[in-house]
Amino acid sequence: MRLLGVGMCAAALTVGLLAAPAGASEAGETAQLRGAGWALKDTGKDVRFRGLAAVSRSTAWVAGSKGTVLRTVDGGRSWQDVSPPGAVAEGVELRDVEAFDARRAVALSIGEGEASRVLRTEDGGATWTETFRNPDPRAFHDCLTFFDARHGLAMSDPVDGRFRILSTDDGGRSWRVLPDAGMPQALPGEAGFAASGQCLVSAGPRDVWLATGGGAKARVLHSADRGLTWRAAESTVPAGDPARGVFALAFRDRTKGLAVGGDYRTGQASPQAAAVSGDGGRSWRQAAAPPSAYRSGAAWYPYSRGTALAVGPTGTDVTRDGGRSWRPLDSGSFDTVDCAPDTGCWASGEKGRVARLEHR
Repeated sequence: MRLLGVGMCAAALTVGLLAAPAGASEAGETAQLRGAGWALKDTGKDVRFRGLAAVSRSTAWVAGSKGTVLRTVDGGRSWQDVSPPGAVAEGVELRDVEAFDARRAVALSIGEGEASRVLRTEDGGATWTETFRNPDPRAFHDCLTFFDARHGLAMSDPVDGRFRILSTDDGGRSWRVLPDAGMPQALPGEAGFAASGQCLVSAGPRDVWLATGGGAKARVLHSADRGLTWRAAESTVPAGDPARGVFALAFRDRTKGLAVGGDYRTGQASPQAAAVSGDGGRSWRQAAAPPSAYRSGAAWYPYSRGTALAVGPTGTDVTRDGGRSWRPLDSGSFDTVDCAPDTGCWASGEKGRVARLEHR
């Protein structure tokens, strides 16, 4: 589902309480990252970056409008414009990027029919290969995810009443449409949101989750066999409108998950904009104190007991109790957030905004 533009607000994020590696004391967690916050990195671009892949504290990729892809290998001090020339020439909307390291990445463009494509690089973006171009005018691809460096999936809005899933087992070099016999029927109007590259997420070698909205209910679909069969569960995030639903998922492991979303239209209320699951997405509970507004991206802080970040165009929120309660931090505008295993956390959004979580 194409996501329309949303409003802007700029500020710097100050995260006073985050978590440290598992095993540290509560006091140690608090002291170790006290005063950490978002440090903006000048990209020299004014496009919107809804695609983000955090490889480490030093390396990150962002993908966005006008076919733009940037890469940093020095913590954001400098950025290389590694945009695929064809994507730039056609001005395609890149809404997701998944990176395996500083050299290998896979990017997804969205849109009806042939506008939905997958591009792959093995040389840090010096060259790109188009590995998939959607031939079906009924399909509209939104997100992709990888289980490992070889196995990955991409999802499309429903075709013939079911979400369509692409699969790769060679790192994105080739793709095939999976059979839809194991996919539940979509609800009328139900679709995914191409808002942050997080409407399709994975954890471990086989588990994957798909977020929906637009229908009467906002649902989360789960597959434990890399997309062959799926089970749908209703979330507590309000839907019932094409602009409402679950926009992003984040799973810490195969059981503990977060869902965030709301209504992306500027000025519209987004009550109950977050939910939490402790059983792999089979059931969802409303957050007792959710973010106060629409949130489009979420990420767990590595090695923490229950710390995660949620971002949106009107601000960032943090939870330290596994998603049950969130507290606002500022009004800085970001669309997506991602954290690498070395605790390198990045966020990106409109007007070329990219930031890294740093000590002040």
